[in-house]
Amino acid sequence: MPKVTYRQHDGSEETLEVRAGTSLMLGALTGGVEGIEAECGGSCMCATCHVYVDEAWLDKLPKVQVLEDEMLDDTASERKPNSRLSCQIEMSDALDGIVVELPESQI
Repeated sequence: MPKVTYRQHDGSEETLEVRAGTSLMLGALTGGVEGIEAECGGSCMCATCHVYVDEAWLDKLPKVQVLEDEMLDDTASERKPNSRLSCQIEMSDALDGIVVELPESQI
């Protein structure tokens, strides 16, 4: 199963196996990773699953769609060029080893 490393704002890390086809948001929630609120349950309507994707992985992700782009304008923490909503990133074997950093705050 592919692995994801969730890096907290303080630098601590947790690496989890996340089944292909599962969003990084759901992987974090089911794995008990703190810092992902996911108030809308993954429907791209709240921006409380905001993450910063490690630069090395950005080109491997699908482009940001319009709705995600709009939601990223409403994040509680600073929007950066590598900001994504973890509900919109579907895990795959091609993403095995991806690293995402959680922002200081989601709400």
